[in-house]
Amino acid sequence: MGVLARTRLVAAAVAGGTVGAGLGIRVVAGGDVAKYGGVALYTVLVYVLIVLAAPRVRPLVAGAGALGLSCAVELLQLTGVTAGPAERSVVVRLVLGSTFNAPDLLWYAVGAAAAAPAHMWVSGRRAAQVPPGAPRAAVGGRWRAP
Repeated sequence: MGVLARTRLVAAAVAGGTVGAGLGIRVVAGGDVAKYGGVALYTVLVYVLIVLAAPRVRPLVAGAGALGLSCAVELLQLTGVTAGPAERSVVVRLVLGSTFNAPDLLWYAVGAAAAAPAHMWVSGRRAAQVPPGAPRAAVGGRWRAP
């Protein structure tokens, strides 16, 4: 299995785990912990979906993209466009939200700030596991296995 396929497989598994963690935090915790933990995990999921779509993406680029998309969705809520569909569908409410909440913008940054270093750590460990003497390819300014 190639590096890109492995990266996508790991990203898909992490996406599933992130959704599970988001749903689990709603069951286990309540109040602000569940709300803001879920908000941060939303951005982690967006981050992982970016990596799934573009496995060679650099962690900081994926983090900026995830933060930007998350903030854009939050700001879209100011227009009221999401309110109607969110009333009719739980899935739409979970994906797009229904009402603007300024503190969510901070928690999106927390999610991106957690995902990028985790991605860097996993990428570094994967590159370190290349057998000695195996060829390496420079991807995005970092050495990685081909």
